[in-house]
Amino acid sequence: MTLTTFGTKVDVRELAPRDRHPLVRSTFRSLGVGETMELINDHDPRPLYEQLQAEAPGQFGWDYLQSGPDLWRVRIAKLAKSGSDGRCCGGCGGA
Repeated sequence: MTLTTFGTKVDVRELAPRDRHPLVRSTFRSLGVGETMELINDHDPRPLYEQLQAEAPGQFGWDYLQSGPDLWRVRIAKLAKSGSDGRCCGGCGGA
C-alpha cells in the first residue's frame, strides 16, 4: 500500500460555483514545482482541467483518485514553473 501526502487539500463543495475555479487556480499557482494539491468536488471537475490546460499547458499533472458518483477527488501536481513558455520539456515522453 502506498500512502500519498498532499500539501494542500481544497474542498470546494461548500463554495458558490463562481468561487470554485478561482480558488483552485490561485492555489495551484501557489504550489512549488513538485508539490501537489488534492481537489475535492461534488461533480466531475473536467471543465477545470480544460481551463488549466489552456492556461498552463505542460505545467500540471491531473490524476483522478475518486470518480463519483457523489464525490470526486483529483490530485493536481505542479510539474513546471508558471511563466515557462508552455512547451513540453519531453520528460514525460509527451504524455
